[in-house]
Amino acid sequence: MSDAPPHQPVSRASTLIAAFSTIVEWYDFTLYLYFATVISRVFFGGGAASLATALAGFAIAYLMRPLGALYFGHVGDRQGRRHAMLLSVALMTAAMLAIALLPTRSAIGPLAGWLMLALRCVMGFAVGGEYTGVVAYLLEGSRPERRGLITSLAAAASEVGGLLAVGVSAVTVALLDAAALDAWGWRIPFLVGAGLAASVWVARSAMHESPEFRRQQAEGTVPDNPLRHALTHHRAGIARAFAISALGSITYYVGITYVPAFLTTVGAMSEEQSLSLSTIAAVAVIAVTPLVGWLSDRHGRRPALLLLALLSAVLPVTLFTLMAQGSTGEALGGAVLLAAVAGGVSAVGAVATAEQVGGEGRLTGLALGATGATAIFGGLTPWAAQWLTTATGWPAVPGAMIALVALFVLPVLWRTRETAPMKNAALPRESGALLP
Repeated sequence: MSDAPPHQPVSRASTLIAAFSTIVEWYDFTLYLYFATVISRVFFGGGAASLATALAGFAIAYLMRPLGALYFGHVGDRQGRRHAMLLSVALMTAAMLAIALLPTRSAIGPLAGWLMLALRCVMGFAVGGEYTGVVAYLLEGSRPERRGLITSLAAAASEVGGLLAVGVSAVTVALLDAAALDAWGWRIPFLVGAGLAASVWVARSAMHESPEFRRQQAEGTVPDNPLRHALTHHRAGIARAFAISALGSITYYVGITYVPAFLTTVGAMSEEQSLSLSTIAAVAVIAVTPLVGWLSDRHGRRPALLLLALLSAVLPVTLFTLMAQGSTGEALGGAVLLAAVAGGVSAVGAVATAEQVGGEGRLTGLALGATGATAIFGGLTPWAAQWLTTATGWPAVPGAMIALVALFVLPVLWRTRETAPMKNAALPRESGALLP
């Protein structure tokens, strides 16, 4: 292996492959949520209780993410970021193909639902190692003064994946009647996802290894036990990453991906209308994300996170009420504003969480902090929002959930040190020593 200096950026091709492969990652994973109402009919029998069960399946899969992140994080910290990303996308491809070919409830009875839940757990395990690996790779392979922008490409690309998922879902729902959709049409988007995931594996096979990991190999600092190393040296950084990711997860999964199911549940829109609205909101996120990443390079991570947390505390209750009770135009405006805030948090949160943990043991530290928070505040919150909205009849419940998390995270962000290299010249510039 090369003993290239840690700051030598990876090739542009490797950067683009790493960043834009998250399109497929998040297409595959969020497609289930966008098809939640169809899946509830096909695999769980239909009705409000079945939708709650389908969303619970999304939550259960999220509980597998920390386990997957720890496993692939160990691989990435011991054997290299590239190797871990190849393994995770291979597993994701197999799981997506199996879902597309899965027999339905009408064919094999309740077993179909259990098999769907099992495959969702496999997907959650695989995706657990995806995003942290990509974010670490982009952080370590970019120039210090461009880390925010480059790392935000992963968040922007994931939004493209979400847009692709909702777009394919909307087209599928629009072109097929309910009978055809339930009989076979739902399989089409999942087959597309399996093919896309396989193409990512082929592209990643040509990527270069992270220069930070090559530095560790050259200097002999690759940790023998990444978990022990992270818990010994990065406890405070893991806690900060947890808080940042908690805000990013709930704003994304309640403020963006849960919105179609919310609008259908409260009777504000049909499935087709709500999915079309989400497509427009996703475009707004794609535009906002790289801009916020670039601004965080110029003005710092901390000011951006504080502003976005304040917006998350103030806006969501009003916006969810507006979407439930207002006109189509008001619902669109509310969805776009929620999506813009969530996109901003995702953009700066990606680089900020990775900067909380040094290079040695970075993927494992992110698994404990960022992915652990995502399992709780991402996977569980759509189910909780659906249950609470149905139980209370108060349409602002999802917004109140976002606001509550933002209020708890704000004090942590206030005490967090700036990590942007251009705003904190006193910090070492090595990617493995961003924070003590």
